[in-house]
Amino acid sequence: MKIWFDTEFIEDGKTIDLLSIGMVREDGKTLYLESADCKRDMASDWVKDNVIPHLSGPIMSRSYIASEVKKFAGNAPEFWAYYAAYDWVVLCQLYGTMMDLPDGWPMFCRDLQQVRSEAGIVELPLMDGQEHNALADAIWTKAAHEFCILQKKAR
Repeated sequence: MKIWFDTEFIEDGKTIDLLSIGMVREDGKTLYLESADCKRDMASDWVKDNVIPHLSGPIMSRSYIASEVKKFAGNAPEFWAYYAAYDWVVLCQLYGTMMDLPDGWPMFCRDLQQVRSEAGIVELPLMDGQEHNALADAIWTKAAHEFCILQKKAR
């Protein structure tokens, strides 16, 4: 099952702290959760101005989020994100180290930016939803990925 996801987080160059995660599966089902364990007072001004105003709950513990993501993703997911590096680290850290990922999960995430670049696609479609809302960004990532696949087939 392909799953497109996005996270919003607070980072200081040493730590990446999950604020929210949004996911959409190829069957259209979605998941959106926010972390109660995030230290929001550590957010940069940019995060305070561009991310926190768009948080919309529900707010749950990291362990609950990890459990719900595992149920949502299933046993053999294929994860996709846009500029995926930090998002992947945040997702993996829900389970501890990368070695602690659920059985059957890949130890890597596929990156839409790489697909776009390799296909020579200059511009992706504009986003319809609220930028910097993890679920809206995940839905856009799915749509942008589908756009890239169509562009590659048309060439």
